[in-house]
Amino acid sequence: MKKVVVISTSLHGGSNSEILAREFVRGAKEGGNEAELIRLAGKKIGFCIGCLSCQKTLQCVIADDARDIAEAVRNADVVVFATPIYYYDVCGQMKTLLDRLNPLFASDYRFREVYLLATAADDDESAMDGAAKCIEGWVECFAKARLCKVLRGVGIGAANDAKNHPDTMCQAYEMGNNV
Repeated sequence: MKKVVVISTSLHGGSNSEILAREFVRGAKEGGNEAELIRLAGKKIGFCIGCLSCQKTLQCVIADDARDIAEAVRNADVVVFATPIYYYDVCGQMKTLLDRLNPLFASDYRFREVYLLATAADDDESAMDGAAKCIEGWVECFAKARLCKVLRGVGIGAANDAKNHPDTMCQAYEMGNNV
C-alpha cells in the first residue's frame, strides 16, 4: 500500500482538473492505496521570499497553509498535481505552491513518484508542454523522485466538461489504480 497525496491546484470547486484528481484518488483507493485529496481552494499560501532559511530548518518562515501541505507531500510515496492550464503553463497558485515546497529539498522526503494531471480547452497536446516542463524542473530537484506520467486532458474547456471525456477520465482512474 502506498500513501498518495493528490493536490488540486484549481481555485474553482468542481473544476475539470479537480474532476481528474478525484478520479485518480478513486483509482488509487480502489487499487488498495491510501489516498488524500488536498484542495488549494480556500488555503492561504503566500509567495516564497527566497530567504532559504528552510534549507537549514526544513520549515518555511512563513506560517500559512503551505507548511501543512509540505508535510503531507514529504510523507507521501506518490505526489500528484492537478492543474488547469493558463497561458500554456500551470496555474499561478500551483507555481506558488511549488516554490513554497522548497523546505523539502534538503529534507528526507519519502515521495518517489510524481504525476501531473492537466486540463485545457486547447485541442493540441502541445498546450501542455509548458506545464510538463515546469513539473519536470521541480522533480529534477529531487534526486530520489521521478515524473512518472503527465495526463494531457485537452479539449476540456467548459466547467465540468471533463466528465464528457470518458477516455481522459479512464486514464486518470487507471493512473491512480496503477500507482
